[in-house]
Amino acid sequence: MTKRKIAETELYEPIKAFLSKQGYQVKSEIAGADIVAMRDNEPPVIVELKTGFSLTLYHQATDRQSMTDDVYIAVPHGTGRAFLSSLKNNKRLCRRLGLGLLTVRMKDGFVEPHLDPAPYKPRQSKRKSGRLLREFATRVGDPNQGGINKKTIVTAYRQDAMLCLHYLSDNGPSKASDVAKAISVSRARAIMAADYYGWFERVERGIYSLTPKGEAAKKDHVNE
Repeated sequence: MTKRKIAETELYEPIKAFLSKQGYQVKSEIAGADIVAMRDNEPPVIVELKTGFSLTLYHQATDRQSMTDDVYIAVPHGTGRAFLSSLKNNKRLCRRLGLGLLTVRMKDGFVEPHLDPAPYKPRQSKRKSGRLLREFATRVGDPNQGGINKKTIVTAYRQDAMLCLHYLSDNGPSKASDVAKAISVSRARAIMAADYYGWFERVERGIYSLTPKGEAAKKDHVNE
């Protein structure tokens, strides 16, 4: 069964009714804006309509911010996890752009407000910032290419794991303390014990060797 295509015009009446119930006088297609709503002496409210989230929608909405601070975007409310994930991400984007967000449930015209327009005040995470700086400081060289996709990213952790792998490949089963000292990686024991990549196994207390997967990794990543 082919899914019926929704037209932007189908969003108008539900949005108009939603605003009218709040005391707004609503008109469409005013100075390029899809919907303009006025109430008493308050600043105008503008709503831009689209059948889905798109860059064009955000271009139009941010352009309307030159007319008023109260700008919303409105899209049909979809179903399923994919839409909910998209809604979450676009809500975050709207917050950053200072836009409001409405969705319309097309089966009954229910309008749900998800976000009101407001100035964005970014909050930085010290934890994330610290992780960024640590990774930059500890990564050796620049082994990746910006924009890569579906390829293994060489992190500082992976670089240290590769040093452990190469040492064990050259020297056989070894004490973790000897590995750490020889390759100057203080977390060598933790890396081999965690065995994130499946390369290492403990053969005795404090002594590690390579797994078959580790041996294969040595051949596959000789340049890392």
